[in-house]
Formats: sequence, structure tokens, C-alpha cells
Amino acid sequence: SGSRSSSVVCCGTLLILDPDESGLRLFRSFDWNDGLFDVTWSENNEHVLITCSGDGSLQLWDTAKAAGPLQVYKEHTQEVYSVDWSQTRGEQLVVSGSWDQTVKLWDPTVGKSLCTFRGHESIIYSTIWSPHIPGCFASASGDQTLRIWDVKAAGVRIVIPAHQAEILSCDWCKYSENLLVTGAVDCSLRGWDLRNVRQPVFELLGHTYAIRRVKFSPFHASVLASCSYDFTVRFWNFSKPDFLLETVEHHTEFTCGLDFSLQSPTQVADCSWDETINIYDPACLTVPA
Repeated sequence: SGSRSSSVVCCGTLLILDPDESGLRLFRSFDWNDGLFDVTWSENNEHVLITCSGDGSLQLWDTAKAAGPLQVYKEHTQEVYSVDWSQTRGEQLVVSGSWDQTVKLWDPTVGKSLCTFRGHESIIYSTIWSPHIPGCFASASGDQTLRIWDVKAAGVRIVIPAHQAEILSCDWCKYSENLLVTGAVDCSLRGWDLRNVRQPVFELLGHTYAIRRVKFSPFHASVLASCSYDFTVRFWNFSKPDFLLETVEHHTEFTCGLDFSLQSPTQVADCSWDETINIYDPACLTVPA
């Protein structure tokens, strides 16, 4: 890390890793002059992705080219903590969430943002598109709310006071357009049905420190995974009485990144402040649910 009063320069690195039989092979790496907080792949070009960083910018990269970013989008005035590429075919849109309390909408082919969404009253930690509803995305914030936005209306549709703590992550269920999950500093995961948001449809307890990221499985309708500052990754099935399926403890520092494979029903990737990345098949996904 560095401060403005010293000559130390923060640097972020984007690693493109290629799994093979012997493990992970480094395909390419790119450097940026500030920390990189999130990354999202293009939905129509396997070589293109976007990162976001501590200097308030987004960077568009092409993994087929060794040179630096193809384009830099600099409009946010503080750290950009979240970026997501729309999964809806026919519209190439990206949303970014920032510590400046705004969400911005981008078309990567246009050099400036299309729209800015205001309403959150604190840091925005997570922004994610609905996989079902075109032009609809969710955001989670330090203001303790989950918000649902409509691009066409250029405004907020639903405000959910989801926790009495900062919300660090949210995700949409891949099998229900009305179901989302939030993960918060209060160590809880809560499920929300957009048709009735007065109370959560489930609450999952077990983590002992803040939940940094939560993801629904793309293969199992009621399975999700979460990672936490308690160093663990936990797998859950919210439709079962014993909802905790498995706890994975292979990191020695905060676990901060997590996702399911889109190709393999059993494969998961995670990463941690201990500077390691793990790709693995948790036991609970390799046996019949």
C-alpha cells in the first residue's frame, strides 16, 4: 500500500489463468497503477473483460493482446468496488458501483457513461445484473439496503432495508427472477423475494465474521456459496432443514473472492488475502444433493 505523502505506488495485477491437468498456468498478466477490486468477462467476446480499481476508473482489456488496456473509463470520483457485464444478449451493458455512492451504466463501445444512478447513502459494494430481466440490476451498500434498479426508468424500483449492518455482497438466483441473496457484516445471509420484501424468505447463519461475497449456483436451484473474513468458504442449500452443506477451511487469511464454474456443476474457484487462488470440487457438490 502507499500514501500520498510517500513515493510508494499502489499496483494492481490482472492475472489470466488457464487451468490444465497440472494445475493453473499463467496465460497473461496485466498491471495497473492502483488496486483492482473486481473483474467481469464480456458476454460476447471470450477475450474481452473489464476491471475496476481504486483510482475510480474501469479498464477494458483484451487477453489476446499483450498491451495495456484498450480503453479506460474514468468518471467515478472514488474507488470502484464492483463491475458486472449484462448477460442479456442483444445489449452490451456494464454497471459499476463505487465508494462515491453512485452506480454508473456503460456501453463499452462508448467512451463515457450512459447514465448515473443516485440514491444510496453510503459506499456501494456490489452491483449485479439480473440474469432474467433485461435492463434490471441490483446493488448492495454500506447504507444497509439492497436496491433494485431499472435502466429504462433510470431510477430505483425497490429499496429493501435488508440488514442492520453494511451489505458487502448480493446475487440473483439463476432459477428465479424474484429471488436474491445478500451477505453482510452481521455474518448473515438473507434471501429476498421481490414480490414480498417485508421479511427475508431465508436466513443462513454460521459465519463468524463479515461475509465478503455470495454466489448462487448456476446448476442447483437452491444451492449457494459464501466466503468470509472468518477465512472460510461455506456451501448452503436453503431448501433443506440442515442448510449448511460444507465448510471449507483452506485459507490462512480473509477469503474475498468466490465463483462457481459455468462449465462444471461441481467446480468452484476462490481467492484470499493470503495471495492464493484455489480451484476445487467441494465434497457437497460431488455427491447427490
